[in-house]
Amino acid sequence: MDVISQNIIYFVVAIAIIIVLLIWAYVTKRLQADFNTITWTLIPVAIAINVAIGEIVVALKLPVYLDSIGTVFVAAVCGPWAGALTGMLSNIIWGSLIDPNAFPWFPVAFFIGLVAGFCAKGGLFKNWWKVIVSGFLVALTAATVSTPISVGVYGGITASGSSFITAYLLQIGQSLVPSVLITNYLVEPFDKISTCLLAFAIIQGLSTRFLARFPRPENVQIEEGVTRTQLVIAAVGAVVLLAVYILVVVKMVAT
Repeated sequence: MDVISQNIIYFVVAIAIIIVLLIWAYVTKRLQADFNTITWTLIPVAIAINVAIGEIVVALKLPVYLDSIGTVFVAAVCGPWAGALTGMLSNIIWGSLIDPNAFPWFPVAFFIGLVAGFCAKGGLFKNWWKVIVSGFLVALTAATVSTPISVGVYGGITASGSSFITAYLLQIGQSLVPSVLITNYLVEPFDKISTCLLAFAIIQGLSTRFLARFPRPENVQIEEGVTRTQLVIAAVGAVVLLAVYILVVVKMVAT
């Protein structure tokens, strides 16, 4: 079976899974619970944030993505299905109108939103350290779903700066699939933990009255004893950690 046939099969299976999940969510009324007027208003804004930051990251060739902040935001305050739709539409619109390289990643974006939403629904967006757990779970999902796309569609070398790591691993003798897996499981935790912390910090900067207008405001009510100062420190820490990670990767690739 050639590469094109494998890619077609992968995307047919991915689309079929997404459709089945959406139908199930609709039949069980879970899908409808995530959407109200403000959800539909927020989704285009979140998509614009995803695309704008994603384009900046691609242009700078940074070894991260950061194109899911809007997705995680929607998933946390509106629910998993709203988050999944936001992620999927972000990559479809981005790929159709601006950068075709963004289009094949729409299954990854769908599951990022879905998992982030379920994490929030499970109470993992109420404290900064729980948000870190959420980011790690989202990262594992993204790394798993993205690996077949990276290998099958792009041969392991994508437009993202993270491909520098893959190229480095290939250069030192690693085979393709392990190189992509190592890259994904190295990059995704830094990226998704930072993404979740930044989205959480933005959410906590909003007023309680405004948050109450979203379908799931209870998902992001901070636990007793957690102060906004701690949240700010966590967000700043995420940025610093990400900056250090980028510098380390750049230095590694340069040597």
